[in-house]
Amino acid sequence: MAATSPTTTNRAKTPEELRSEIADERERLAHAVDELREELGEATDIAGKLRAKLPLVAAGALGLGFFVAGGVGATARLMMRRGREGETKAKVGRFALVDRD
Repeated sequence: MAATSPTTTNRAKTPEELRSEIADERERLAHAVDELREELGEATDIAGKLRAKLPLVAAGALGLGFFVAGGVGATARLMMRRGREGETKAKVGRFALVDRD
């Protein structure tokens, strides 16, 4: 024997009771759909999430750009490179003796 719910009885329901139950169920479904739409809107709001974490995203983009551009090695080579001017007097391997008059 199947268990009966509190709203289910042994007697047949009248058309008015059925209409009332259908209307109540429609209201519950409409409310559930509205909640899902709101949650979906919040979940897909990428611009809002990005705006909230803008300093972190900007720092990450700066770091990524630095890494892609060559990082510390490229910066050190740029800052510490020797001048190209002058006359080379002697050269052994990668070392050169330059006269800078």
